[in-house]
Amino acid sequence: MHKIHLPGWAVERGSYLNSFDTIDPARTALLAIDMQSVFLSPGEAFGNPHALDIIPAVNELARAMRAARGSVIWTRQTVSDEPPLAMAPWQYDMSDPRVSEAVSAMRAGAAAHDLHPAMEVGPGDLVLDKYRYSAFACPAGAVAQVLRERGIEMLLIAGTLTNVCCESTGRDAYMRGFKVILLADACAAVSDEEHNAALLNMRLNFADVKDTGSAIALLDRKRAN
Repeated sequence: MHKIHLPGWAVERGSYLNSFDTIDPARTALLAIDMQSVFLSPGEAFGNPHALDIIPAVNELARAMRAARGSVIWTRQTVSDEPPLAMAPWQYDMSDPRVSEAVSAMRAGAAAHDLHPAMEVGPGDLVLDKYRYSAFACPAGAVAQVLRERGIEMLLIAGTLTNVCCESTGRDAYMRGFKVILLADACAAVSDEEHNAALLNMRLNFADVKDTGSAIALLDRKRAN
Protein backbone atom coordinates (compact mmCIF):
# COMPACT_ATOMS: atom_id res chain seq x y z
CA MET A 1 0.00 0.00 0.00
CA HIS A 2 1.32 3.46 -0.87
CA LYS A 3 2.51 5.76 1.88
CA ILE A 4 0.61 8.87 0.85
CA HIS A 5 2.11 12.27 1.55
CA LEU A 6 0.35 15.41 0.34
CA PRO A 7 1.72 18.57 2.00
CA GLY A 8 -0.75 20.89 3.69
CA TRP A 9 0.56 23.88 1.73
CA ALA A 10 -0.34 22.11 -1.53
CA VAL A 11 -3.84 21.36 -0.31
CA GLU A 12 -4.31 24.98 0.75
CA ARG A 13 -2.99 26.46 -2.49
CA GLY A 14 -4.94 24.05 -4.67
CA SER A 15 -8.19 24.66 -2.80
CA TYR A 16 -8.59 28.05 -4.48
CA LEU A 17 -9.31 26.31 -7.78
CA ASN A 18 -10.45 22.80 -6.93
CA SER A 19 -12.28 22.09 -3.69
CA PHE A 20 -15.50 20.11 -3.95
CA ASP A 21 -17.69 19.42 -0.92
CA THR A 22 -20.68 17.99 -2.76
CA ILE A 23 -21.15 15.28 -5.36
CA ASP A 24 -24.26 15.08 -7.54
CA PRO A 25 -24.32 11.40 -8.58
CA ALA A 26 -26.60 12.07 -11.54
CA ARG A 27 -23.89 14.27 -13.06
CA THR A 28 -20.87 12.31 -11.85
CA ALA A 29 -18.96 9.36 -13.27
CA LEU A 30 -16.35 7.13 -11.69
CA LEU A 31 -13.56 6.52 -14.19
CA ALA A 32 -11.76 3.36 -13.10
CA ILE A 33 -8.62 3.57 -15.18
CA ASP A 34 -6.98 0.44 -16.59
CA MET A 35 -7.57 -2.04 -13.76
CA GLN A 36 -6.42 -4.77 -16.13
CA SER A 37 -4.48 -7.94 -15.46
CA VAL A 38 -1.53 -6.56 -17.45
CA PHE A 39 -1.10 -3.85 -14.79
CA LEU A 40 -2.12 -5.84 -11.72
CA SER A 41 -1.19 -9.49 -11.98
CA PRO A 42 2.24 -10.72 -10.83
CA GLY A 43 4.31 -11.89 -13.78
CA GLU A 44 2.51 -9.71 -16.31
CA ALA A 45 4.35 -7.02 -18.29
CA PHE A 46 3.45 -4.22 -15.87
CA GLY A 47 2.30 -6.23 -12.86
CA ASN A 48 2.41 -3.96 -9.83
CA PRO A 49 1.75 -4.87 -6.18
CA HIS A 50 0.53 -1.34 -5.42
CA ALA A 51 -2.16 -1.78 -8.07
CA LEU A 52 -3.27 -5.02 -6.43
CA ASP A 53 -3.57 -3.12 -3.15
CA ILE A 54 -6.21 -0.71 -4.49
CA ILE A 55 -8.65 -3.37 -5.72
CA PRO A 56 -10.85 -3.15 -2.58
CA ALA A 57 -11.02 0.65 -2.71
CA VAL A 58 -11.90 0.75 -6.41
CA ASN A 59 -14.60 -1.88 -5.96
CA GLU A 60 -16.00 0.00 -2.95
CA LEU A 61 -16.18 3.20 -4.97
CA ALA A 62 -17.94 1.42 -7.82
CA ARG A 63 -20.52 -0.06 -5.44
CA ALA A 64 -21.14 3.34 -3.87
CA MET A 65 -21.57 5.01 -7.26
CA ARG A 66 -24.07 2.39 -8.38
CA ALA A 67 -26.02 2.72 -5.13
CA ALA A 68 -26.16 6.49 -5.68
CA ARG A 69 -27.23 5.96 -9.31
CA GLY A 70 -24.07 7.47 -10.70
CA SER A 71 -22.12 6.24 -13.73
CA VAL A 72 -19.28 3.72 -13.53
CA ILE A 73 -16.89 3.51 -16.49
CA TRP A 74 -13.96 1.10 -16.68
CA THR A 75 -11.21 1.77 -19.23
CA ARG A 76 -8.74 -0.67 -20.74
CA GLN A 77 -5.43 0.45 -22.24
CA THR A 78 -5.43 -1.06 -25.71
CA VAL A 79 -3.00 -1.43 -28.61
CA SER A 80 -4.19 -1.34 -32.20
CA ASP A 81 -2.36 -1.30 -35.52
CA GLU A 82 -5.21 0.49 -37.30
CA PRO A 83 -5.00 4.26 -37.91
CA PRO A 84 -5.93 6.54 -36.22
CA LEU A 85 -5.92 4.30 -33.15
CA ALA A 86 -2.34 3.11 -33.71
CA MET A 87 0.49 4.80 -31.87
CA ALA A 88 3.36 6.34 -33.82
CA PRO A 89 5.71 3.53 -34.94
CA TRP A 90 8.74 5.01 -33.18
CA GLN A 91 6.99 4.72 -29.80
CA TYR A 92 7.06 0.92 -29.87
CA ASP A 93 10.43 -0.68 -30.55
CA MET A 94 9.22 -4.20 -31.25
CA SER A 95 12.82 -5.49 -31.34
CA ASP A 96 12.87 -5.01 -27.56
CA PRO A 97 11.42 -8.19 -26.00
CA ARG A 98 9.89 -6.19 -23.14
CA VAL A 99 8.04 -3.92 -25.55
CA SER A 100 6.88 -6.84 -27.66
CA GLU A 101 5.55 -8.61 -24.56
CA ALA A 102 3.71 -5.50 -23.37
CA VAL A 103 2.16 -4.78 -26.77
CA SER A 104 0.93 -8.36 -27.08
CA ALA A 105 -0.59 -8.21 -23.60
CA MET A 106 -2.54 -5.03 -24.39
CA ARG A 107 -4.12 -6.18 -27.62
CA ALA A 108 -7.87 -6.71 -27.51
CA GLY A 109 -8.58 -10.38 -26.93
CA ALA A 110 -5.42 -11.08 -24.95
CA ALA A 111 -6.11 -12.49 -21.49
CA ALA A 112 -4.00 -9.81 -19.79
CA HIS A 113 -5.89 -7.05 -21.62
CA ASP A 114 -9.09 -7.83 -19.74
CA LEU A 115 -10.02 -6.31 -16.42
CA HIS A 116 -8.52 -8.18 -13.48
CA PRO A 117 -10.92 -10.93 -12.36
CA ALA A 118 -11.19 -9.37 -8.89
CA MET A 119 -12.80 -6.23 -10.29
CA GLU A 120 -16.53 -6.08 -9.59
CA VAL A 121 -18.06 -4.89 -12.85
CA GLY A 122 -21.78 -4.26 -12.59
CA PRO A 123 -24.28 -5.07 -15.35
CA GLY A 124 -24.94 -1.38 -15.94
CA ASP A 125 -21.27 -0.36 -16.00
CA LEU A 126 -19.48 0.57 -19.20
CA VAL A 127 -16.16 -0.98 -20.24
CA LEU A 128 -14.40 1.14 -22.86
CA ASP A 129 -11.09 0.62 -24.63
CA LYS A 130 -8.71 3.57 -24.83
CA TYR A 131 -5.66 3.87 -27.05
CA ARG A 132 -3.73 6.72 -25.38
CA TYR A 133 -2.72 7.45 -21.80
CA SER A 134 -5.48 10.04 -21.43
CA ALA A 135 -9.02 8.82 -21.95
CA PHE A 136 -9.71 12.17 -23.62
CA ALA A 137 -6.78 11.98 -26.05
CA CYS A 138 -8.02 8.69 -27.47
CA PRO A 139 -8.84 8.99 -31.19
CA ALA A 140 -11.88 6.71 -30.75
CA GLY A 141 -13.45 9.34 -28.47
CA ALA A 142 -15.71 6.85 -26.69
CA VAL A 143 -15.23 8.18 -23.15
CA ALA A 144 -15.77 11.83 -24.09
CA GLN A 145 -18.87 10.92 -26.08
CA VAL A 146 -20.45 8.95 -23.23
CA LEU A 147 -19.81 11.75 -20.76
CA ARG A 148 -21.43 14.30 -23.05
CA GLU A 149 -24.45 12.09 -23.64
CA ARG A 150 -24.97 11.59 -19.90
CA GLY A 151 -24.53 15.23 -18.96
CA ILE A 152 -21.58 14.45 -16.69
CA GLU A 153 -19.84 17.42 -15.07
CA MET A 154 -17.71 15.74 -12.38
CA LEU A 155 -15.27 12.83 -12.58
CA LEU A 156 -13.97 10.64 -9.78
CA ILE A 157 -10.71 9.14 -11.01
CA ALA A 158 -9.25 5.91 -9.66
CA GLY A 159 -6.97 3.23 -11.10
CA THR A 160 -3.45 2.93 -12.42
CA LEU A 161 -0.96 4.33 -13.03
CA THR A 162 -1.42 7.45 -10.91
CA ASN A 163 1.29 9.42 -12.69
CA VAL A 164 0.54 8.20 -16.21
CA CYS A 165 -3.02 7.40 -17.31
CA CYS A 166 -4.82 8.73 -14.21
CA GLU A 167 -2.93 12.02 -14.19
CA SER A 168 -3.16 12.42 -17.98
CA THR A 169 -6.91 11.84 -17.91
CA GLY A 170 -7.40 14.20 -14.96
CA ARG A 171 -5.42 17.02 -16.55
CA ASP A 172 -7.33 16.72 -19.82
CA ALA A 173 -10.65 16.50 -17.99
CA TYR A 174 -9.93 19.71 -16.09
CA MET A 175 -9.02 21.54 -19.31
CA ARG A 176 -12.32 20.40 -20.80
CA GLY A 177 -14.27 21.93 -17.94
CA PHE A 178 -14.92 18.86 -15.78
CA LYS A 179 -14.67 18.98 -12.00
CA VAL A 180 -12.11 16.33 -11.05
CA ILE A 181 -11.62 14.42 -7.81
CA LEU A 182 -8.61 12.11 -7.73
CA LEU A 183 -8.89 9.31 -5.15
CA ALA A 184 -5.48 9.09 -3.48
CA ASP A 185 -5.98 5.65 -1.93
CA ALA A 186 -7.68 4.21 -5.01
CA CYS A 187 -4.86 5.05 -7.43
CA ALA A 188 -1.53 3.28 -7.77
CA ALA A 189 1.88 3.96 -9.28
CA VAL A 190 5.06 1.89 -9.33
CA SER A 191 6.58 3.74 -6.36
CA ASP A 192 5.50 6.05 -3.53
CA GLU A 193 7.61 8.81 -5.06
CA GLU A 194 5.80 8.69 -8.39
CA HIS A 195 2.39 8.38 -6.72
CA ASN A 196 2.92 11.35 -4.42
CA ALA A 197 4.43 13.50 -7.16
CA ALA A 198 1.29 13.00 -9.22
CA LEU A 199 -0.97 13.76 -6.26
CA LEU A 200 0.98 16.98 -5.65
CA ASN A 201 0.70 18.20 -9.24
CA MET A 202 -2.97 17.30 -9.48
CA ARG A 203 -3.89 18.97 -6.17
CA LEU A 204 -2.04 22.16 -7.01
CA ASN A 205 -3.56 22.72 -10.42
CA PHE A 206 -6.07 20.23 -11.75
CA ALA A 207 -8.12 18.36 -9.15
CA ASP A 208 -9.34 17.95 -5.62
CA VAL A 209 -7.61 14.99 -3.99
CA LYS A 210 -9.65 12.94 -1.53
CA ASP A 211 -9.61 9.47 -0.05
CA THR A 212 -12.22 6.84 -0.79
CA GLY A 213 -14.01 7.25 2.53
CA SER A 214 -14.46 10.99 2.03
CA ALA A 215 -15.87 10.57 -1.47
CA ILE A 216 -18.29 7.85 -0.36
CA ALA A 217 -19.42 10.03 2.55
CA LEU A 218 -20.35 12.77 0.07
CA LEU A 219 -22.28 10.25 -2.03
CA ASP A 220 -24.09 8.96 1.06
CA ARG A 221 -24.92 12.52 2.16
CA LYS A 222 -26.54 13.19 -1.20
CA ARG A 223 -28.58 9.98 -0.97
CA ALA A 224 -29.74 10.88 2.56
CA ASN A 225 -31.06 14.20 1.29
